[in-house]
Amino acid sequence: MKRLWQGLLLAFLLSLLVACGQGATDNEDATGNTGKEETTEEESTNGDHYPLTLTDAIDNEIKLEEEPERIVSLIPSNTEITFALGQGDKVVGVSDHDNYPEEVQEIEKIGGMELNVELILSLDPDIVLAHELGVSSAQEAFEQLETAGIPVFVVQDAQDIASTYETIETIGQVIGSKKEAEELIAEMEAEFKEIRELTSEIAEEDIRTVFFENSPAPDIYTAGQHTFIHELLEMIHAENAAGQHEGWLALDPEEIIELNPDVIITSYGAYIENPEEEVLSRNGFDVVEAVTNERVYDIDADLITRSGPRLTEGAKELAEAVYPELFDEE
Repeated sequence: MKRLWQGLLLAFLLSLLVACGQGATDNEDATGNTGKEETTEEESTNGDHYPLTLTDAIDNEIKLEEEPERIVSLIPSNTEITFALGQGDKVVGVSDHDNYPEEVQEIEKIGGMELNVELILSLDPDIVLAHELGVSSAQEAFEQLETAGIPVFVVQDAQDIASTYETIETIGQVIGSKKEAEELIAEMEAEFKEIRELTSEIAEEDIRTVFFENSPAPDIYTAGQHTFIHELLEMIHAENAAGQHEGWLALDPEEIIELNPDVIITSYGAYIENPEEEVLSRNGFDVVEAVTNERVYDIDADLITRSGPRLTEGAKELAEAVYPELFDEE
């Protein structure tokens, strides 16, 4: 059973972007440039006009002669962003892990960690939206696609909200939706601001500590600093019980008991039945405040770990779980 969960966890982390590491930004040098436009005298510098030359997350220069009409996305976050920018009807291929929006269920699946290159080629895409996390495992596949004349644009591994905005902006540039990307970012900023303002009413003495679980016992993984979870908890004026740690890590049950969080949030309800009960019934956890007060809640992992527009929805669900009294008054 332990090996099963380890396997599920690995696939989960890779497919949902819950991986350790920093996303590069557009302000970095050439090795971290993720969508900076470069133009020649023959190229337009206005709006979404083509031809267009961009540099991706691994410093490859990609030139697009025309706006892409057929798009293959290799990771769920790229797909969600593309749909949110109003270009979902152009997506002809998605990864096996894609599950949102509902329309992706009808789109050709082109593989997960192992890509079906022949199938991708048969879809005749104008652009393949890849991801920084998949570069090492899919390098050979990328080379085959590029040899066939299909441009592969590698999107950065966004690990915070700021770099998520950059990713949205970059994908907007690639697929011809710069204006829509700007509007989407503005909407997200407004929604986050609303959540911050609401939870800022929490008094210092009422701030709750939250322990986040990405996988159940016996291998309980949690999120420290430099993760979406940590940033979202700060946003809603809660304290990350594992905030003294960095990135993603496993903690022993004894360590969690010692942390004594006020709230426990799980994110594996799609994998086991009744995750809340799994936590409430753990040996020794009866002394933990979250268990004593039955403040254990499961939230869809995609909402709080996937770098895309639904992070605002995840932030609100997190706030409602940690501070339900604020929303009872609405």
